Amino acid sequence: MSQYVPKKTDRFTFGLWTVGNIGRDPFGTAVRSSLSAVSIVRKLSELGAYGVNLHDNDLVPIDAAPAERDSIVSEFKKALADYDMKVPMATTNLFYDPAFKEGAFTANDPKVRAYAVQKTMRAMDLGAELGAKVYVFWGGREGTETDACKDPRDGIKRYRECLNFLAAYDEEQGYNYRFAIEPKPNEPRGDIYLPTVGAALGFISTLDKSDKFGVNPEYAHDTMAGLNFVHAVGQALDAGKLFHIDLNGQKPGRYDQDYRFGAEDIKANFFLVKLLEESGYQGSLHFDAHAYRTEDEEGVWDFARGCMRTYLLLKEKAHQFQQDAEIQAILQDVHSDAEGYAQLLAAPTAENRSKLNATQFNREILGSRGYRYERLDQLTTELLLGMR
Repeated sequence: MSQYVPKKTDRFTFGLWTVGNIGRDPFGTAVRSSLSAVSIVRKLSELGAYGVNLHDNDLVPIDAAPAERDSIVSEFKKALADYDMKVPMATTNLFYDPAFKEGAFTANDPKVRAYAVQKTMRAMDLGAELGAKVYVFWGGREGTETDACKDPRDGIKRYRECLNFLAAYDEEQGYNYRFAIEPKPNEPRGDIYLPTVGAALGFISTLDKSDKFGVNPEYAHDTMAGLNFVHAVGQALDAGKLFHIDLNGQKPGRYDQDYRFGAEDIKANFFLVKLLEESGYQGSLHFDAHAYRTEDEEGVWDFARGCMRTYLLLKEKAHQFQQDAEIQAILQDVHSDAEGYAQLLAAPTAENRSKLNATQFNREILGSRGYRYERLDQLTTELLLGMR
């Protein structure tokens, strides 16, 4: 149906590294040919995507000469204009090159840290040239396998120094980026600093220009650790710090699988889409995922179509949830507040504190209430299965 066909107004984006993934893994070599950045832009535009995101070296080789760099960027910018595509987000690859094997911003060697900051400044220049408004920091090598090598306080201190340095550079250049820290608990390091959204939010409050920083949570990163991603996104939204989001599929307790969005746990994906849509989130909906290793190029585009279509299907299901009379009746009942306690708790005045302190509650009545969450969950399941 037409409502499930993606449009640019849906704000769907993919990374050059996602549809460009060639199927290599630790146990096997590539199974697909690489795709040029221009061909990726063209095809994603045809499929209805809004834009493409990139690490610096997804587009420009790390050892490119200035003239080669300028030629590549010029060709890419022309493709963006020709196919009406945007680059909403940019980031730096600080994890692939051997120089970063011990870390980038948190490395023990100060020369490595300096190089990482220099590389990031140049990548910020590239992102700004392409029109990016969000800049993501994923600390893939910012961690340890053995804590004998580094005091975690030093790691966090160095992380803070580098981000403060880059925020000052952003203001000096007038880029006005929204910086987003991407949490992950582990892989490729044994333990990664700032492993969760909560840890990242706490760290952000210590930065010189904390207003410029938010988070970029990823479904797979929380799910692989057995956490509830919907709760993490809710915390980011509540703090006004959801600057970007990575959508994909993941089985709990596994390596970082980056499956197609919706490939795993439809119920969790439903509540995620419902939260994003009802919160009024206006940022990009970025699919940080890739096709199965079994696929050829046609399968890559099946993967991209599937990510977007599943989101739109779940968006429609979220609308149905809001219109379902029985579901809404249960929710209205459990939120009922005839005696006004919600308003009392929302206003901690002296009068309300005194009133609450003097109230006599009947614990037996409170404890005997049934909330009908079994029925609510069953109705949700039936809705998702197309039976309502």
